[in-house]
Amino acid sequence: MSTILIKDTKIVNEGISFTGNVLIENSLIKKISSEEIFGVFDQTINGKGFHLIPGMIDDQVHFREPGLTHKADIYNESKAAIAGGITSFMEMPNTIPNTITQDLLEDKYNIAKTNSLANYSFYMGATNNNLDEVLKTDPKTVCGVKIFMGSSTGNMLVDNKSTLETIFKNCNLLIATHCEDEETIINNTKFYKAKYGENLPIKYHPSIRSEEACYKSSSMAVELATKHNTKLHVLHISTAKELALFNNNIPLSQKKITAEACIHHLWFNEEDYNTKGTFIKWNPAVKTEIDRLAIINGINENRIDVIATDHAPHTLDEKNNSYFNAPSGGPMVQHAILALLELVKKGNLTLEKVVEKTSHAVADLYQINKRGYIREGYYADLVLLDLNDKQKVTKDSLYYKCNWSPFENFEFNSRIKCTLVNGKLVYCNGAFKEQPKGMRLLFDR
Repeated sequence: MSTILIKDTKIVNEGISFTGNVLIENSLIKKISSEEIFGVFDQTINGKGFHLIPGMIDDQVHFREPGLTHKADIYNESKAAIAGGITSFMEMPNTIPNTITQDLLEDKYNIAKTNSLANYSFYMGATNNNLDEVLKTDPKTVCGVKIFMGSSTGNMLVDNKSTLETIFKNCNLLIATHCEDEETIINNTKFYKAKYGENLPIKYHPSIRSEEACYKSSSMAVELATKHNTKLHVLHISTAKELALFNNNIPLSQKKITAEACIHHLWFNEEDYNTKGTFIKWNPAVKTEIDRLAIINGINENRIDVIATDHAPHTLDEKNNSYFNAPSGGPMVQHAILALLELVKKGNLTLEKVVEKTSHAVADLYQINKRGYIREGYYADLVLLDLNDKQKVTKDSLYYKCNWSPFENFEFNSRIKCTLVNGKLVYCNGAFKEQPKGMRLLFDR
């Protein structure tokens, strides 16, 4: 039996903050108390002056393994995630090969079991012709099914309405969707290519992957889910217009249709293309300041249910290309919580709201077993924050395999001090303890 006591820290959990102590026994939280906890412990962490939060559960990452490991891999990206206070992740199926059979899905779990520092789950990918495989997915051991209703990195586009209808009608798992209308994007691309040729300025990315493209696809997904009573989760909302599709008048436990926002859509706007160029090229695109502020408001109003990263690395050589040749996506997990803490300092969000949207709500939405909260009997996935320690992002501070960040040279005003996964101190003050590895997430469904 191993024990860790985190003492005299500010605990932020379930909408309240209080000074207290947390006793961890093996992998679980044994006791939480505002009174001193007495005893002999294997390790005591002095939390005075720090804040303790449940680890972020990131419901959308692309760790690129297998097949794209020149960009990233499960070991390096999970290490960066741990350094960023993300204790669990859910990874997408557009690897090579695409994760579209049960055997290929299990292959990824086997890689993570050996290599991942964080807890993990992997989406089953839906295509135009693999419904039989999708329906074999075990809801207790797999986070959900991913449908690309707009092409992104990879070749998993499903935009035939009859195919979508069949999947939405028959799938009982949570369906997570990337929503951008492909026909709209193709038409916009033709228009701008005719006008500017191959040297199209990056600033037109949000005009090609436009508000119309997003809303047309998102509204169709909501329509299908409503018709078939499907559990739908729309990923990376990027426009103010889409927010009207989501209900904020009922609690999350009663919602069948939910939405996610990502860090880059909360942080950047279209003016940043002038300085960041293709390094903030994402799908869906970063759009206007009006959209950015509306998404933040959507979080506060509970139209947006969770916050994620859509961590999607590419190499520097790949990103240092012209508009049409530079892939979309970028690394994010190491600095996601720090970016959110900046929004807290600006008054855009509260720390309690950040914890709700990055931990509590993700656990509730996916029905994750014993995670996402600081509760007795739950897994001790915990992060100790220093809200008063500046940290400049430099290349030599990055753990990503791609070795770049859209936040390079930005100085954050907070720091991730320690990260615990399953009751083990995996990261503290820049040092890692890489054994034991993370656990497979399980779901109470």
